[in-house]
Amino acid sequence: MPSVSLADARAPLIVALDAGTSSVRALAFDSMGRAILESEEQLPYALESTPHGGATFPAESLFDLTVEAIDGVVARLQHRAQDVAAVGSTSFWHSLMGVDATGTPTTPIYYWADTRSAPDAVTLRRELDAHAVWQRTGCRLHSSYWPAKLCWLRRTDPDTFDRTQRWLSFAEYALGRLCHDDAAAVTLCMASGTGLLDVHTLDWDPEMLDVTGIATERLSPLVDLGPAACLRREVGQRWPALASARWFPALGDGACANVGSGAIGPSSIALTVGTSAAMRMILPQPPGQSWVVPAGLWAYRLDRRRAVLGGALSNGGNLLHWIWDTTDTGRDAEATRAACELPPDSTGLTFLPFLAGERSPGWHDDATAVLAGLTVATRPEHLIRAGMEAVAYRLADVYEALEPLASPNHQIVVSGGSILVMPCWMEITADALGHSLTAMTPGDETTARGAALMAGVEAGILAHLDNASDELSGATEYVPHMVNYEHYRAARERQARLEQTLVGSGEFV
Repeated sequence: MPSVSLADARAPLIVALDAGTSSVRALAFDSMGRAILESEEQLPYALESTPHGGATFPAESLFDLTVEAIDGVVARLQHRAQDVAAVGSTSFWHSLMGVDATGTPTTPIYYWADTRSAPDAVTLRRELDAHAVWQRTGCRLHSSYWPAKLCWLRRTDPDTFDRTQRWLSFAEYALGRLCHDDAAAVTLCMASGTGLLDVHTLDWDPEMLDVTGIATERLSPLVDLGPAACLRREVGQRWPALASARWFPALGDGACANVGSGAIGPSSIALTVGTSAAMRMILPQPPGQSWVVPAGLWAYRLDRRRAVLGGALSNGGNLLHWIWDTTDTGRDAEATRAACELPPDSTGLTFLPFLAGERSPGWHDDATAVLAGLTVATRPEHLIRAGMEAVAYRLADVYEALEPLASPNHQIVVSGGSILVMPCWMEITADALGHSLTAMTPGDETTARGAALMAGVEAGILAHLDNASDELSGATEYVPHMVNYEHYRAARERQARLEQTLVGSGEFV
């Protein structure tokens, strides 16, 4: 990703806020879309999980981290903070929270990984035409989306449900507290990840509002990429240099990752492995035109003119971290180095990597991880290798669904801190997909850059998104070994048989 020193950064500047599932960061870019070196402030946090599938975090605590991150980037920019003309933001898709009439949170933030609404998703699939809902909203009837969560909340906590005046994402809540009331809006991009938006008409879906028991008045107004808002006066006193900047409503993190890595159009697919993992494409899809969501994929929006098609895994880097923690090893441990030296599919293990549940491609709400083939000879390196391979197999399933939409000579651009720092995982994934991977540089913040580029275009700082194509200079290419691809194809079939056996037995609903 292109970068520049603070002294050489060309004004006006753009600040990007990025609320991820494991950290909040703020960093700055110049008017050419280049990351300003040493401007980033990153603050980690950990989700509050429960044995029954809960995955939440207090809204006010995450807001405080966001404020602290902005403090950090303003301090790092020093006197150049006065050159900031726009603030773009991005946040994890699918988050849900409620506020009362005063704007006070009535719930914590529920993350996509919260699976407690799985029984309600099953009920919705039985009562509704699940295929029709998926084709309209682009989202499955699944616990990661709002319909199941809202039904669960109404069923298990009706008092809180009734006193909640507005349902929103964390990004809407944070911007609403920072900016004037005209910031109380949700982009089509963020709304498309709820499961309540018709991604064809670009309006809230009447049937889904009816089954969840909410009206449009309890949701934020829909906007495309703007309008921008300004800071509240009391907030502007904290950051005087940002008081006149234009603050834009948030976009979904997956869409921004594509934009920031230049993966726009049929010639490029983005592959991201962070806490979770995903593969996505951005394709022209104007409203009012009839189109079909391809089998195995979901469909969200970047904006009114472009759709985001792809598949997401609930397990990526989080799976390896769990294995490392459980085996008392780590990324730099001897066991991980030994895992990288093992031949393809040589561990004797078949791994269904569903520690945080499962989304694409099977969408089994109640799925849990399964590890078959353990013996007294199984070593930590076998678990680590099997975990990397298992995630790669699931990504290969998503890729097979996306490939028909791509140009014949398409590239796959890889970002995400979990995989870029592990060349052997990159090699495994290239071999499993049977396609070359173009790896961004570790540390590149493509998601934040995407938010900055989109804000820059909307603010008139950038003329277009073409600037997003030059960050691949110096990227590393991973070319697949087709002999390994054949080994992994057989292993994928074995993983699929285990999954289907569990589905057939009723283990997964």
